[in-house]
Amino acid sequence: MKIYSYLALGDSYTIGEQVPLAESFPYQTVQILRKEDIHIDNHQHVFAAPEIIAKTGWATDELISVIGQTVFLPKYDMVSLLIGVNNQYRGRAVHEFKKEFEILLQMAIQFAGGVAKNVYVLSIPDWGVTPFAKDRDAKKIAMEIDEYNNVCERTASDYKTNFINITNDQRADAAIAEYLATDGLHPSGMEYRKWALKLSQLILKQRT
Repeated sequence: MKIYSYLALGDSYTIGEQVPLAESFPYQTVQILRKEDIHIDNHQHVFAAPEIIAKTGWATDELISVIGQTVFLPKYDMVSLLIGVNNQYRGRAVHEFKKEFEILLQMAIQFAGGVAKNVYVLSIPDWGVTPFAKDRDAKKIAMEIDEYNNVCERTASDYKTNFINITNDQRADAAIAEYLATDGLHPSGMEYRKWALKLSQLILKQRT
């Protein structure tokens, strides 16, 4: 049995804020892959667990900073990157995000042993459609999230990594209670499962 390694980089959407860790999309991805005989071990040699470098509230610069202070494996078989919502939330310029996102994507490719096809960029969810944002300008937030995601998609394409759009489904599900955590902002495990299915299906397609 071959053991694979999976590194997940991001923010609250990667750790699964407000839901049990096992319901986060990286953990659900690992469980789906396990059923297909792809087994994951993490940096601390915890079987069936991804290695996660993510924290609620992180923007791109904070993720870059923590990566610089962290010891990693020599390489990972798969790396996911989902970051940017806090840049948008804080009103940071898109061109600033582009520079920092490109740095993070370059790092992700390095972590994947230089194999770009083993890096998976997930699009940024639109928090403006959630109950949490009921008093906010949803159209403005959506426009800015789209600008950020255009950067993510173009940069992923430029570096020949994968790009997975989870935003369309998340927007459609955002008014449905079952797809939301109790804070009315973050996704529930049901929504994360959709992301995990998209990610795992792409991983499986590339490994068959």
